Amino acid sequence: MPKQVGDEVAVIDATGKYVMPGGIDPHTHLDAEFMGTVAVDDFFSGQAAALAGGTTMHIDFAHPVNGSLMAGFEAYDKKAKKSCMDYGFHMVITNWDESVSREMEIMVKEKGINSFKFFMAYKGSFMINDELLLQGLKRCKSLGALAMVHAENGDAVYEGQKRMIELGITGPEGHALSRPPVLEGEATARAIRLASFVNTPIYVVHVMSIEAMEEIAKARKSGQKVIGEPVVSGLVLDDSVLWDPDFITAAKYVMSPPIRESGNNKALQAALSTGLLQLVGTDHCTFNSTQKAFGIDDFRKIPNGVNGIEERMHLVWDTMVESGQVSISDYVRITSTECAKIFNIYPRKGAILAGSDADIIIFNPNSSFEISVSSHHSRTDTNVYDGRKGKGKVEVTIAGGRVVWQDDELKAVPGSGKYIQMPPFSYLFNGIGKADAKFLSSLKAPVNRFKSAT
Repeated sequence: MPKQVGDEVAVIDATGKYVMPGGIDPHTHLDAEFMGTVAVDDFFSGQAAALAGGTTMHIDFAHPVNGSLMAGFEAYDKKAKKSCMDYGFHMVITNWDESVSREMEIMVKEKGINSFKFFMAYKGSFMINDELLLQGLKRCKSLGALAMVHAENGDAVYEGQKRMIELGITGPEGHALSRPPVLEGEATARAIRLASFVNTPIYVVHVMSIEAMEEIAKARKSGQKVIGEPVVSGLVLDDSVLWDPDFITAAKYVMSPPIRESGNNKALQAALSTGLLQLVGTDHCTFNSTQKAFGIDDFRKIPNGVNGIEERMHLVWDTMVESGQVSISDYVRITSTECAKIFNIYPRKGAILAGSDADIIIFNPNSSFEISVSSHHSRTDTNVYDGRKGKGKVEVTIAGGRVVWQDDELKAVPGSGKYIQMPPFSYLFNGIGKADAKFLSSLKAPVNRFKSAT
């Protein structure tokens, strides 16, 4: 006999469908100030789009304000007041001094931030050098915070950009040609080796190329704690779109690292299916066609970013599950559970258990989806997945126990989202102390030398 429930309880029939934890997107940029403009999706529109696509939490990147992490946190806390789903923050580190080091501790111990991002690219703005990266890695280790890297060689990219302009290549294709996979592979290898030198875990964001993926695989095989995050665009698209004769069409695909040539996407899918890469983000950072047109005469001025926060759950299912590359339980892991574990919020998030937050989706594997710029919930007037169709559909999204998406109707409420504090020392830090002790005992140093009598 079905259990009787009270009149105030809604009953949703999920017969023949999958009930699973809501998605968690580890990599978004809402209301982000970048390249002289501001992303069109804010913390309401971006999150509303996420809910319509079955994602119930995301982790955004807070940037310092005038070098201050606290001022940056407060600015992003204010931006997020209109949130309609739960969210957390990573913090970006762009400069280094004692006050930054002190503020990192405040972020971890008082503000619920357990990850810090370092850009090895964007020379002249966000880019940091190896000295700063080393200081940052050491500080992350002492705080139990996860270091994250955007891995491209920024100095070489700058040279590549100059080379393209000198050759008269000013369109979106110049973006891809100026920052080839070898520069992503080099920076990924360098970041991994420096993290090994410090002995601290490292998370490589938006892994776009075979070169970067192979560096991660090699390090993981040796036992190093490295997390590799592909993004949806890298898994399903290829760079042929950047050669489209229509500028606006081509420019909408400009992001960094660039979408790579065909073959990289299939290799990243395979790496995800075998566990060499661990979870899927989006790097959702949307600019409209007017903003993208800032670079109509110079690809260096095209704001970098694509959409994906609404499309991720559907595209990962269609690309990975329907193709037989991952199981349904692996789908839950790469879209939700692993993210919750890495950022130390499991089982509050990423699970359907007693005591977990009621972030749940009902997924119909026998239904289908179609992505359209005319019906998506993002504020941008372009969509890099426009026209794509596939199997499987999120039919119901429940966030914090409230039905927010059902029958293709969105019921997002501004201000209903909660900030989720993420504690330090996730499972990635297990065994770090033992490894340090083993290293010290292996040194056979300092050597006790006799001083010769004079």
